[in-house]
Amino acid sequence: MGNCLKASSTEAVYGSRGRSGESVFRRPPTYRPTVPVYYTTPNISRPANQLSEEEQVRIARRLGLIQHLPTSRYDGAKKVGECPICMAEFLTGDSVRYLPCMHVYHVSCIDDWLQRSLTCPSCMEPVDAALVSSYETSDTGNPRNTLQSVTE
Repeated sequence: MGNCLKASSTEAVYGSRGRSGESVFRRPPTYRPTVPVYYTTPNISRPANQLSEEEQVRIARRLGLIQHLPTSRYDGAKKVGECPICMAEFLTGDSVRYLPCMHVYHVSCIDDWLQRSLTCPSCMEPVDAALVSSYETSDTGNPRNTLQSVTE
């Protein structure tokens, strides 16, 4: 009785038969860890391992600030029907993030946007003005100085 199945998955992935019938094995593909890419300025992105310590601190502050913005699940009761960034309709149960100006976006869409620019994409209001004073104060106690250090 013959076998009509294709070669086993390990042979198909890692090895093959040579001309004389002997197995010829290749190494499995090497794993390359992905390095996160961050936006140091609105249009310039660099891998995390190429950032200076100052840039890493600035990005960490920005990410911390973004995480303080409220999130919830879309329940379908709001009149807003689609995310202004990706133009996809909100589905019941989608994770959404609210900005201080009360605009709402998918969490992944707005988080990506805010890593580039800390302004609302719909009304261009600064997102961090209300959060900075509660999140962190600078050495002088002036929230505006902290705002500048996060957005620069």
